[in-house]
Amino acid sequence: MRNLLLRSVALGLLLAPCCGSADDKVAHNAVIAVVDFDYTDGSGEMRDQSQEHAARLAAFMTALRNDLSARANLRVVAPSCSPEPCAPAGPRDDLLAAARAAGASIVLVGGVHKTSTLVQWANVEAIDAATGRILFHKLFSFRGDNDEAWRRAESFIAGEIVALPPS
Repeated sequence: MRNLLLRSVALGLLLAPCCGSADDKVAHNAVIAVVDFDYTDGSGEMRDQSQEHAARLAAFMTALRNDLSARANLRVVAPSCSPEPCAPAGPRDDLLAAARAAGASIVLVGGVHKTSTLVQWANVEAIDAATGRILFHKLFSFRGDNDEAWRRAESFIAGEIVALPPS
């Protein structure tokens, strides 16, 4: 599991600067489909925290959608996949088709992985719904596993997304 995580982190670091250019960034006033992120816990902690993590991830996704709408004048839509719900790990072509059907030009996908008691990684990708091309790919780390840590991480990630120059 640790080797898989290290490879994922290395791949994320390699992809982050290469994907997209200044002309490919998220356009303000665009329509963006935000897909619920995946969550994995590889920390090995003894206590089952799956319900807490599910609640925090749900709050994170709600806040991210709200922040993107409010901060960047993005119209956020929810794609409808079959079978429900849409998932970042699902077939990419199906996800892009569902986003286009919802009127989106951009699809935001991602996941959070808890690696230890104090460290989590959020992997975020914006994809052009028409072409499937990755507009940006960023890997964020955040410390802590409580409501406040998740709120700070979401706020920072939303700020990073809306700070991208418009296309």
